[in-house]
Amino acid sequence: MAGMACYKLGERSRLIYAIREYWGRKGEPKGFGWQDFRDLIIRVRTQLGGPIVLVWDNVRLHLTKPLRKFIEANAGWLTVFQLPTYAPDLNPQEGVWSLVKRDIGNLAAADLGQITRAVKHRLKQIQYRPDMVDGCLAGTGLSYWENA
Repeated sequence: MAGMACYKLGERSRLIYAIREYWGRKGEPKGFGWQDFRDLIIRVRTQLGGPIVLVWDNVRLHLTKPLRKFIEANAGWLTVFQLPTYAPDLNPQEGVWSLVKRDIGNLAAADLGQITRAVKHRLKQIQYRPDMVDGCLAGTGLSYWENA
């Protein structure tokens, strides 16, 4: 899973995410690559319709050369701030993952598809509850403001 909790003054908060299942097939990627993060960033920009200030953690994949080149090439609409090393308490998206895990923690799934459906269902519920996404930002102690 990869996701972004999105905030814009005067608008409802949003949750935009992507999920990948790994079935162990030959040539199938096990997880997200830098292109997947790039595509998610572009999707967020398209849905929000404006420039993005991206605050993210120091996952090794976020620091790859191709992704850095993408960020540099799109500096006109994309600004990135890295959180300090291992600072999940400052990342609102960690609050979203916590909400998802809380609901599926006791799921006795028969297969990967059932887990995926449960995760998607919970993420969809959170998407329609902007107050929950707001709560994830409040949980960090951070805030956003409009430039004067």
